[in-house]
Amino acid sequence: MDDGQGSKEGPRGAAASSDEAKEPSQRLPQRASAGALVKWWHRLREGPLRLNLALQGGGAHGAFTWGVLGALIDDPRLAFEGLSGSSAGAMNAVVFADGWMKGGREGARQGLADYWAFVGQQLHAGMVVQGKDDELGLSPASKLLATWAGYFSPTQLNPFDLNPLRDWLDGHIAFDRLRVHSPFKLFVGATQANTGKLRVFREHELTLDMLLASACLPRIHRPVMIDGQPYWDGGYSANPAVFPLFYDCDSRDVLLVLLNPLQREGTPQSVQEIQTRILELAFSANFMREMSVFAMAKDFSGPGLLTMGRLERRLQSMRFHMIDSSKLAALQRTETQLLAYGPFLEALRAQGHERAAQWLSVHADSVGRRSSTDVRQWAV
Repeated sequence: MDDGQGSKEGPRGAAASSDEAKEPSQRLPQRASAGALVKWWHRLREGPLRLNLALQGGGAHGAFTWGVLGALIDDPRLAFEGLSGSSAGAMNAVVFADGWMKGGREGARQGLADYWAFVGQQLHAGMVVQGKDDELGLSPASKLLATWAGYFSPTQLNPFDLNPLRDWLDGHIAFDRLRVHSPFKLFVGATQANTGKLRVFREHELTLDMLLASACLPRIHRPVMIDGQPYWDGGYSANPAVFPLFYDCDSRDVLLVLLNPLQREGTPQSVQEIQTRILELAFSANFMREMSVFAMAKDFSGPGLLTMGRLERRLQSMRFHMIDSSKLAALQRTETQLLAYGPFLEALRAQGHERAAQWLSVHADSVGRRSSTDVRQWAV
């Protein structure tokens, strides 16, 4: 595939051994001299910096991730192996992979631009107001409509189950080709509505319904039925799932792209603030717990080489990186997750691109060497 990306069938496939999963220039020379080892190390460092991406969901806030992905596409040093996402994160991941399959980096860039241009047409300008400092938000009538809609079920609000996103995805994403030729390993999370269990759909089985299930908000859409089971938004059970990137990918570097704040300043007081924080916690709790498990397991496995098995070695070699949306005013309000309005999405894209470019300028050299964020911040 383009730019040396791994595929299911290629040398970085899940079925390959750890040595087979590397390019010839990356394999450790057998019985090599010290000089050969030095040359091998330089070749390794000159190769592509392979990343796995964990992409959070958050409705319209996913346009921030659009900007992050754009900056990563711009950097020719980077290669990608696995992408995991829920809700808007899953949409970004699949659109990214589909575009890359069709046209490499430029194809991925264009695919994301086309998708978010479509999303930006869903809200009429009359439903948006401009506040102080040119801040965009929902108009009072739009907020009232959103509140009013919460008293009805999706069956009552949308008896014909209309979903413009379904039509767009069906016309633009080549699911048949993606199942066979995906340039990346894909992990799309959805929540089984009756049990609350997470189900992770892989690229080789991915369908339109599976992707829609990952972004199915139960107050807006009816459950998506897959294999006779109802599914809701993947953010309820994993936002996103990180463990598949650990178990099923060879690259040890995971870049977390976070839309939900890790910490809020001050305690919620008003009804709106409390509701906002409850919603944030609902979509962040499982992710925080999973990262806490990674942190504690890595500490528990210890650094002793003589006592380390395969799992311990893999834990110790994991490297985490993070690009988050902290201190961005536009993403501090949950209501703006519904702001599917072109100018707002473009502003988020620009902020995501800038934030990712800053991360690359400071931390790109950490990829393949060390973590650039401390996962112990999530430990209980």
